[in-house]
Amino acid sequence: MNATLTIARKELRALFQSPIAIIFLSSFLVATLYQFFTGSRFFARDLADVRPLFAWLPLLLILLVSATTMRSWAEERKSGTLEVLLTLPVNTAQLVLGKFLAGMALVALALLFTLPLPLTVSFLGPLDWGPVLGGYFAALLLGGAYMSIGLCVSSRTDNQVVALMLTLVLGGLLYIVGSDQFTTFFTADNAERLRLVGTGSRFVSIERGVLDLRDIAYYISLTAVFLTLNGVFLEWERLDTDSAHGRTRSRALLLTVGLVVLNALMLNVWLQPVHRARVDLTANHEYTISRVTRDVLANLDEPVRIRAFLSENTHPLLAPLVPQVKDVLAEYQIYGGDKVQVDVEDPNDDEALEGQINEQYQIESVPFGVADKNSQAVVNAYFHIVVVYGDKFQVLNFQDLIDVRADADGVQVKLKNLEYDLTRAVKRVSQDFETTESLIAKLPDNAQITAYVTPDSVPPDLADVLQSIRTVGNELQAIDPSKVQFQEINPTGDDKLQEQLADQFGIQPLKADLFGTQQFYLHLLVTIGGHAERFVPRGDMKVPEIKTALEASFRRAVPGQLKKIVLATEEPRSIPNPQLPPNMQPPADPPDYTLIERLLKENYTVERSELRDGVIPQDTDVLLVGKMGQMNPRQQYAIDQFLMRGGSVVALAGAYRIKADRVSLKAEPEDPTLLEMLDTYGVKVDNTLVMSPENAPFPQPVQKRIPGGPVLQTLEMTPYPFFPDLRGDKLNQDHAILTGITAMTMPWSSPVEKTGETLENRETDWLVRTDDAHLQEGGRIEGEVGADRRVSWTLSGEPVEATMGMVVTGKFPSYFADKPNPLLQNGGTEADDSGRTLKESVAPGKLVVLGSSELVSDLLIKLAQGMQSEEHAGNLQLLQNVIDWTAEDTGLLSIRTAGAFTRTLRPIDQTPPGPPMGLLVSTREGAIELRTWFLVLVPVLIVVLVPSIRRRSLKPIPTPAEA
Repeated sequence: MNATLTIARKELRALFQSPIAIIFLSSFLVATLYQFFTGSRFFARDLADVRPLFAWLPLLLILLVSATTMRSWAEERKSGTLEVLLTLPVNTAQLVLGKFLAGMALVALALLFTLPLPLTVSFLGPLDWGPVLGGYFAALLLGGAYMSIGLCVSSRTDNQVVALMLTLVLGGLLYIVGSDQFTTFFTADNAERLRLVGTGSRFVSIERGVLDLRDIAYYISLTAVFLTLNGVFLEWERLDTDSAHGRTRSRALLLTVGLVVLNALMLNVWLQPVHRARVDLTANHEYTISRVTRDVLANLDEPVRIRAFLSENTHPLLAPLVPQVKDVLAEYQIYGGDKVQVDVEDPNDDEALEGQINEQYQIESVPFGVADKNSQAVVNAYFHIVVVYGDKFQVLNFQDLIDVRADADGVQVKLKNLEYDLTRAVKRVSQDFETTESLIAKLPDNAQITAYVTPDSVPPDLADVLQSIRTVGNELQAIDPSKVQFQEINPTGDDKLQEQLADQFGIQPLKADLFGTQQFYLHLLVTIGGHAERFVPRGDMKVPEIKTALEASFRRAVPGQLKKIVLATEEPRSIPNPQLPPNMQPPADPPDYTLIERLLKENYTVERSELRDGVIPQDTDVLLVGKMGQMNPRQQYAIDQFLMRGGSVVALAGAYRIKADRVSLKAEPEDPTLLEMLDTYGVKVDNTLVMSPENAPFPQPVQKRIPGGPVLQTLEMTPYPFFPDLRGDKLNQDHAILTGITAMTMPWSSPVEKTGETLENRETDWLVRTDDAHLQEGGRIEGEVGADRRVSWTLSGEPVEATMGMVVTGKFPSYFADKPNPLLQNGGTEADDSGRTLKESVAPGKLVVLGSSELVSDLLIKLAQGMQSEEHAGNLQLLQNVIDWTAEDTGLLSIRTAGAFTRTLRPIDQTPPGPPMGLLVSTREGAIELRTWFLVLVPVLIVVLVPSIRRRSLKPIPTPAEA
């Protein structure tokens, strides 16, 4: 070992004394910096990652390693010192390892010099260090493989230029063979095999933050093979092949090479089916099957079949994703055991299969345009997954699985979040198929169904309802008497019971007539462990509806069951024009929230309603309210009583809504009927709009005059103060709702705050806020047009802290505590006389108030899609997290947020450059880039100059004559 280290130190000194190695080291760093900032347009990408650094490392390392190794043995051979080395009492392995360690030290030093790049990114945004560490580790492994190739080549020639060129060619071939540009000429299966051989394609997996044993074994085996060849080539220099001993030794060396190559090959083949021998270094374990998914698979009552239809001949950008899909499906099969069956099929090879899936699942191939330098063609390919459970199925098509984005490097195609999509599909089909028996079997505690009924005084028109209750209760109990008990209790004459029912559950006698002279009980109470739900059956309810309501109570008590959301919003209506005939009346405006409704339907049952009948279905889990307009008392009553029953309400409650036409945007005051209710519950929505100097851009019309031509109107991205950019400490990362969200906006938002006194029996917590808010009164959102025809806004007043999202949990007072029941005939009487109205919560409820009704409106989502803005992506994420949290479906929340959010850069205004860099450039981005160049290149100069100065300071030993 000492001899190896001695050789390594000697070789390392020689490397730094060689100007060629220093030149190539500097060139490597300059090329890396240029590609990172300029070639990949780092600031324009607006992503807090170091992908541009690692994207070019496999190629740049070939150049650096080739320059490092070209003189290692070639110079020794040319100068005649190789023979001296081979005659020293040092074995060949020590010589090879010494030079290898010296070269790897230089590679490690080069990578160390690039460390200011990730440090700069972490300064600008929330960098995930897992992929960074994985990337550097992969770079060392890749550098080791190239180093062994370069040493092997250098040992066979005495010409440094030849060694350089051959190493470049061999390293380049190993990189190109697995690249997408090369594999497109082969079928999917052959392309996958080639990617297993390519050094660059193997690099991608580790670089993204996953240490896979298969990739590590590949690089180590490649390194071992070429180091062995290097040692054998040198050992041959010592042999006398004319002697018997030399020939025997030569055959032994060939056998050694053969065994090493064979073992390396067998190791890689043996490890290829091993999918679970890996470590996920990403912060949220984006590439690891979560515990939630494992629990979903373990709780399946019947086997689920996952059918992946993936074409062998597909688009080049989709081909690299096929192995990723297969790896994930293999893990589902491993964790699911005999409850999961995975099939990967190519419908293009089987016409019968193609017809079957078209008829059974309505799956059709997707046409992709494929072009190369010689031709253009259209490929009809399949990229679909079907999850089948019994006779239920769900199709995940190309749009569900793939995320396509354009950036500085071209079109980027990647999987969205395959685990989330698959687990969601499994949950949906398994719960749609689930029988009442299996639902009861999953109850965490015994279910007690109690009907509080006074049968002698129940009005005749409710007699059928009472009989239906008895029928359903007895049926459910008969399924499993040990899990479900049904009883009927008559509270008549039991004053203590009546008082207890009124105090704990808000159950009070109902009136049989207008004047309340005859009262009766007809209530259902479901208790499961500490969870209790109460409802009053309607007069028109039949057996199926009562059974559905009771099963909904069961589902809410069982973790992970499919939830139902009611989206309460005003449906637009056209204003008739009396001067036009009926067939020429203007159409109504399209309804809002259609895009978020479509997105929520992927995970939940969603029902849109205006609540005009004053009733919310009993199986509702979450009520999402936004842009209700002027609500009548029935609509208010529906929302109020749902919250009083312990329901979850999410209110998109801005003081203004935005009206858009072809040329302008206007803010119109929202009707106060919803805001008044929120005030009763303890949340006040201020009648202003939040403006912030730290904001997201917005496309604004700009007029430009062409010299000698007309004035043209174009759209330019302009800072827009009504889009506060929220990140960092402006997001309450301690709350589960903000899980995985690093940046978002609150468009056209109003401040929300607790009402005066401390909320009794309730807990409050903020979600999003800003400390630099300027409050705009009157709803004026139009900017001022300057002399340059650009639009700008003036921030008036002193900055204040404004909360734009709040959560309230606990028991609430009813808005109708002192108001009549609007559902009663003829206006009814006082609410406290009716017995139907809950004057306060009977169970803790959840209220989430977000100060923007435009947070996920169709207008905002379309604007974000048109701008390809990452800031607004957090808005959709926030609402989905809110729904998951209120519905207590935190399992899917954790899966979706594992990799769903994009880590964006902080606004550059928050990271001011310090002197002297700010004096040399005109932009802060330029100052940050210049500072990074300085931090990278100055250490290189120090490393180069120190040995040079030391050499000059050394004095030669005087000869005897000089002495």
